[in-house]
Amino acid sequence: MVFNFSVLASGSTGNSLYIETEQQRLLIDCGLSGKKMIELLEQIGRRPEDIDGILVTHEHSDHIKGLGIFARRFHTPVYANRRTWQAMSSVVGDIPTEQKFEFAANTTKAFGSLDIESFSVSHDAADPMFYLVRDQDKQLTIATDLGYVSEHIKGLIRDSDAYIMEANHDTEMLMMGRYPWSVKRRILGDTGHISNEESGLALTEVFGNRTKKIYLAHLSKDNNMKELARMSVGQRLESIGLKLGREVALYDTDPDHATSLTAI
Repeated sequence: MVFNFSVLASGSTGNSLYIETEQQRLLIDCGLSGKKMIELLEQIGRRPEDIDGILVTHEHSDHIKGLGIFARRFHTPVYANRRTWQAMSSVVGDIPTEQKFEFAANTTKAFGSLDIESFSVSHDAADPMFYLVRDQDKQLTIATDLGYVSEHIKGLIRDSDAYIMEANHDTEMLMMGRYPWSVKRRILGDTGHISNEESGLALTEVFGNRTKKIYLAHLSKDNNMKELARMSVGQRLESIGLKLGREVALYDTDPDHATSLTAI
């Protein structure tokens, strides 16, 4: 059974995830230029013309920047919920009707052997949602752009084999940084982003016997560092007795370079 993924890019400047099985090759978001998306796929030995669909989480530019160009050039089907389609239509430009599909929040859609469940999140977009991807007994959670992690989401994503989890900022760096207070308040609010500490705490509550891989995602280029995110989340996981590197592996993601293609 093939169920592989790569975080092509993640951060405040652009986000995209690649998932493949024997039957399907999908992108979650397309938040970099068309040229950069091709380059990132090349980094993992994959071709853009082989992508079977793009699933959109929400309309912010770091998630849809290259969507229109990519979809038109490679005739790729695009899936998003109705309010997201409405919010991003003027940004992505014309996409042929036959390539446009609705994927409502809090529903499940089949893509070959994959069952992908969308779930609503608290973020300042029209109707933001992320995804739980299942293939038989394997489960991958993609959860970034979270104002907070609700009890409902924790129950839904508990005991995934792998997590791509937001660790957006270090709170002290954010508070001491150059951002105006209005932006800081937005990031810290219930429709903003979660911190390293909040990410680590949530992961301790959803970690299960199957969990082996955690990718720290959507790091702010101004208010975080990979080492700091890894340390903060790692300390939280160790506080519940987990042995990093043995029982669970923590991985960095990058805004410019794809992670290695890996199996769930």
